[in-house]
Amino acid sequence: MLVSKKEADEFGPEKVVQVYDPKLKYEAVLVIDNTALGPGKGGVRLVPDVTVEEVLGLARAMTWKNALADIPFGGAKSGIKANPKEIDKIAVMKSFAHALRNLIPSEYVAGPDMNTGEKEMDAIAEVLGEKAATGKSSKNGGLPHELGSTGFGVSKSVLVALEFADIKKEEAKIAIEGFGNVGTFTAKFLSEAGARIVAVSDSSGTVYNLNGLDVEKLIEIKQSTRKVTNYKEEGTKILPTAELFKLPVDVLLPGARPNAINEDNEKDVKAKIIVEAANIPMTIEIEKELEKRGILIVPDFVANAGGVISSAMEWEGKSEKEMFERVERTIIKNTKTVLENAKEESKSPRDVALEIAKEKVMAKM
Repeated sequence: MLVSKKEADEFGPEKVVQVYDPKLKYEAVLVIDNTALGPGKGGVRLVPDVTVEEVLGLARAMTWKNALADIPFGGAKSGIKANPKEIDKIAVMKSFAHALRNLIPSEYVAGPDMNTGEKEMDAIAEVLGEKAATGKSSKNGGLPHELGSTGFGVSKSVLVALEFADIKKEEAKIAIEGFGNVGTFTAKFLSEAGARIVAVSDSSGTVYNLNGLDVEKLIEIKQSTRKVTNYKEEGTKILPTAELFKLPVDVLLPGARPNAINEDNEKDVKAKIIVEAANIPMTIEIEKELEKRGILIVPDFVANAGGVISSAMEWEGKSEKEMFERVERTIIKNTKTVLENAKEESKSPRDVALEIAKEKVMAKM
């Protein structure tokens, strides 16, 4: 497979590697975008419809995210095209690791992503050694993403954005798309900080209560039934999943798949602030259209860098406490810097953040 000129530039990608295992019947792709700052770092996404183009975009996002977070990693990403409910995930991960044994961990360090977690990272490390993956289980020397580092960082970014927009956190109405690892922990930490979560969605639908959801109860229901729509509370409405983006909220957190905000629903978005908890939740073009309407947007690689910061801390052998302190310090600083500079320079937050990240990568190149 050749990468088009549109997808390649002076920053990368450096390598695009495709993997196929006829016995286990899966296809995979690894994109190593840029290794100027260190080995490429990015999660292993395991979904039935992953594409090379999606992984290329995610790998580039990791280049900027890791640079902005000041961690010793370049950017990369991998995707395994398979149905996680129909395969032996551990066997697939070990096969995937073995196929990339010449690149891991010298040029690529794996991490968790959609449908992969600490068990899958343990499997990679079992084949290729401790440094092959981060997000491993605690018993294997890891700081698992199940600790909630990404959601913790997103929550800090939201609080900074609310303060910047002069909206009190206790009065803000917050909606979260997706209630997996990132969405769950974002809701948990925001709720603990005194913020009000009024809507949450997953594949089963959207739960909406203007008075606020009981996040602790919602998490228990999601864990026990796998559906947020089984949440019952007076004043709660059950809506279709897509309706979340149309709700009259102050903060919207797209936290699941890419392009969740698209041409079909962008005009329905009523939020004052969007904090991108997921990677590439909308195209750059749509982001600019929303900004023209006065919506404040905190870019993905600014807001959701908690996971890669955690990875760097694990790589360096730091403790859980040190990890959370570093995530909080870095996310707050970067969100403030990007929003303040964007206002002063009359630029979009993404353009400001990209300039900072590009300067760091170019300096090393």
